Amino acid sequence: MKTLGLRLGQALATAWVIATLCFGITHALPGDIALSIAIARVGADRATPEVEARVRNDEALNRPLLVQYGHWMSRVMRGDLGRSLVSRKPVIDEILYHARFTLGLGVLGWALSYALALPLGIACGLRPGGLVDRVVTGLTVLFAALPSFLVGIGLITLFALTLRWFPPAGFKTPTHLVLPALTLALGLTAFSVPVIRAAVREVARAPYMQFARLRGLPKGAALRHHGVRNAAIPIITFAALQMGFLIDGFVIVETLFNYPGMGDLLVRALVARDIPIILGCALLISLLYALVNLLADAAALVLDPRRRRLA
Repeated sequence: MKTLGLRLGQALATAWVIATLCFGITHALPGDIALSIAIARVGADRATPEVEARVRNDEALNRPLLVQYGHWMSRVMRGDLGRSLVSRKPVIDEILYHARFTLGLGVLGWALSYALALPLGIACGLRPGGLVDRVVTGLTVLFAALPSFLVGIGLITLFALTLRWFPPAGFKTPTHLVLPALTLALGLTAFSVPVIRAAVREVARAPYMQFARLRGLPKGAALRHHGVRNAAIPIITFAALQMGFLIDGFVIVETLFNYPGMGDLLVRALVARDIPIILGCALLISLLYALVNLLADAAALVLDPRRRRLA
């Protein structure tokens, strides 16, 4: 419990640091914030100096930065993320609306990646150096080197434009999830397979596994009965770390596929300099990342009794 409490404190501190950095970086970007917001609200043709001045006054953008930051922090401490400077809707409503799309895409992409990575990684770990191991290793290196947007463009070209099996962009039916989820899954799989392979290979060399083999158990059966628990610890830890890849992938993939998730919301907020939306997204993403790592630590404590004694 001490370890989990420490992780929770670190999560809150990390969320505050990230939000503070986002606040400073957003204000340091070139260009006038009031003008960007005015353009996002009424369009470039109607964004007159009078509209810009009204935005600057209404949103208190003429106050010193420290005063604006203190005002924002005091609201956050009360659980109020404020309102969007563009749509004037509550930030929490905007984030929750888009987060449900991102959550569905993320869960599907993550599950699909492990549906691919687990059998491939286990097969490679049980027979290192074999034909399957060499082929899979080459493919993982290839997909790990390719940026997400190139993988997405390739999938759109093949499955949407050439074969016409799936729609290329947008979100109206569940079939619109297939290509963005597969884009995320291929990137995640490329990094998961080597970790699973290494974990299985290390467990397969352990003395208790050798003893199980001497008793006549096949390699696969020995792994199921005696090795899964130990091999699962590094795999679960790495699965939590992949949250960072997912966050990066959301912004790229959702923009590429015109998917209405948090990545798309964040890109539009950055263009419009919608500071409350940017800070709200930063807080939610950092807390979500910390929560996933907290759950991974809890799972590791359950699987490994030695860690419970040290916690």
